[in-house]
Amino acid sequence: MATINLRDYYPFCNHDIFLDIPDEVATVLLEAERQEEAYRRRMYLHKAQYPLDRNDGFEHDICFVSLSPSEVYERKITAQQLHAAISALPDKQGKRIYAHYVLGISKSEIARAERVLEKNIRKSVSQGLRNLEIFLRNFSE
Repeated sequence: MATINLRDYYPFCNHDIFLDIPDEVATVLLEAERQEEAYRRRMYLHKAQYPLDRNDGFEHDICFVSLSPSEVYERKITAQQLHAAISALPDKQGKRIYAHYVLGISKSEIARAERVLEKNIRKSVSQGLRNLEIFLRNFSE
């Protein structure tokens, strides 16, 4: 059995907490620590710099400012209104709009899955969007 200090692994831990762990787990932790240190050395050695537009979320994390309580509340109300509007649609329109806009499934894939023409899916989605607009306009008044 190996003994580790949780303070070394969890930055929010303010005081020493010693824990006995099996040797296999200690070996894995040591190997992970070595790999991270080797990665840091390679970054330093090669003066690695990465652009912020790598699409890994790094830029978003840097630029994202936390939301105020009023913004959080506004987003919650908006999501509730949208959910109510989609629920008010006919079943097929609601499912098709949800599949296309929320799940990101293309209209042709929806047509293939439902075994209908893609033209019908396009028409249904556009009609559903018009119905959503009417519902949300009436809801906000």
